[in-house]
Amino acid sequence: MIDINTLTVFLGWCSVINIGVLLFSTIMLVLMKGPISRIHSKLFSVRQDDIVPVYFQYLGSYKIAIFIFNLVPYIALKVMT
Repeated sequence: MIDINTLTVFLGWCSVINIGVLLFSTIMLVLMKGPISRIHSKLFSVRQDDIVPVYFQYLGSYKIAIFIFNLVPYIALKVMT
């Protein structure tokens, strides 16, 4: 059984790692949008113009998932302890 302190630390590190991945993905998409969109358009047989909204949807969905599954439980546990 996991105690509350261990779970709090775990969720804290999960949040840090996931926010790091989100920042890395965002920076890579901003700096290398052209090459990345060409690769993805060839890989998935989609026009390059149609890929940009998918990137924004991915980043938005990932950010919401981080908030729901990592940050909110972490904050709730920090308030409890």
